[in-house]
Amino acid sequence: MEIDWKEVASYAIILIIVLIAAQHLNVVVSGSMEPAFYRGDIVMVQKANFFGIDEFNPEEVQVGDVVVYDAAWYDQPVIHRVINITDINGTTMYVIKGDNNDRADPYYVKASQIQEKVVTLGDNLVVIPKIGYLSLWLRGL
Repeated sequence: MEIDWKEVASYAIILIIVLIAAQHLNVVVSGSMEPAFYRGDIVMVQKANFFGIDEFNPEEVQVGDVVVYDAAWYDQPVIHRVINITDINGTTMYVIKGDNNDRADPYYVKASQIQEKVVTLGDNLVVIPKIGYLSLWLRGL
């Protein structure tokens, strides 16, 4: 049996593309950002550092951007919107809130905590509705 190296290479390329794409998708686990997106939706993200590639600079995040950050108050990354930017003792700090929440998240956020930013096309967030439910079910969430 002869190995078709072109076919092997094409499968390898497809696999690499799928793995890279999967790293840029994030399943929404709560309703805190409704109606922008819902539990079980998948959002497309840019990464602050993707294997040494800076897809966006966390220090350039603006009010209105939806970011994924390492929260001091929760043990999983949180996807919420930047609602204010302030300077505290020379450090830029972000006030972040879920669109569906009554109050801002309990602590200020530094740029170093912001790991991802939800991709927008024009003024619209890139959201794939509902297909993340399988992932939530498999993870028991």
